[in-house]
Amino acid sequence: MERRVPDWLLEKLALGELGRDEAAGVRRRLEAEDGGEARLKSLHASNRELLERYPAAPMARAIRQKVDGRRGAFAPASSAPARSASRQPAFGRRLVLGVAAAAPVALAAVLLIADGSPAPIVDPRGPETTRSKGLSPLLQVHRQGAEAAELLADGADVRAHEILQLSYIAAGSAYGVILSIDGSASVTRHLPEAGEAASLLESSGAVALPHAFELDDAPGFERFVFVTAPEPFAVEPVIAAARRVASDPAADRVPLALPAGLEQASFLVRKPR
Repeated sequence: MERRVPDWLLEKLALGELGRDEAAGVRRRLEAEDGGEARLKSLHASNRELLERYPAAPMARAIRQKVDGRRGAFAPASSAPARSASRQPAFGRRLVLGVAAAAPVALAAVLLIADGSPAPIVDPRGPETTRSKGLSPLLQVHRQGAEAAELLADGADVRAHEILQLSYIAAGSAYGVILSIDGSASVTRHLPEAGEAASLLESSGAVALPHAFELDDAPGFERFVFVTAPEPFAVEPVIAAARRVASDPAADRVPLALPAGLEQASFLVRKPR
């Protein structure tokens, strides 16, 4: 009989830190393990409870203050004209999230970030695209605040000229494209910023894009779409699909018509008048 999947390996699976083949192997072991899938669901629930109990921004700020005595999370935003893809310094680089969450006891989360800035945190609740086992690739969006970054919920309200930072969780996918569609039917590339091929994704938890950006005054919404695949793929068919959707009255929710083999997840922020 196959041995029980260790807690540390289960946590790496939940954080999207395993390669595609290794993650598939762990999921097969969980299927064969008595109560294995329940353990994974319990870990997801425990992570959500920890994120609610220990908000990322205050924890990151406290850790940063202990490390270097500095206060305040960000330098003032750039005064550059507002554009959907106006580049700003990234809020953070890489997150290391250690969660000892073996059921039934959930221990405290530890947030560490290389450059002292608040970073995206792993939230296993993915929009739109879900896989039958484990996590799917997903996006996170943080909003710059006066003192710290705020992790937004899908569908959150935002305003023109606010500064947002995108992060992705690859969850075993190897290549990806991130773009946005706004209420004026504009399509903006975020990853890769240039080139014809999808970007090679990093697999260590949540990964922030190199640049934050300032929202423009396009009405209605800004929808971010994360397209992924296990193999390299071209960017242009994804952009073309996004442009077709951008002209649709339901562009805030219509899935992109993508070539076979590509998955998509999206994250929506709304701009109330």
